[in-house]
Amino acid sequence: MAVFLDVHKVPFKEENLQELVNAPADEYGVTHVNLFYNMEAGVCFCLLNAPDKEAVIKHHDKVNIECEWITEVSMATGNESLKYGSR
Repeated sequence: MAVFLDVHKVPFKEENLQELVNAPADEYGVTHVNLFYNMEAGVCFCLLNAPDKEAVIKHHDKVNIECEWITEVSMATGNESLKYGSR
């Protein structure tokens, strides 16, 4: 698994975003590590575990969200600190 960061408009209510963080992996193997958002500015940054960038694209496409950008990232604390498959 790799870790990806993406940005897009906020299409959901705050409660929905909080639910997404606790959701199990979807059919593409994508899970949310965390979401960073500003409802007033209408922007959302997703930190995701995913097999690859294509899975992240499909994850967003299924709910008609177009990301402005998606990039694979490393974490200063180390990606191994994430518990893959724990959800």
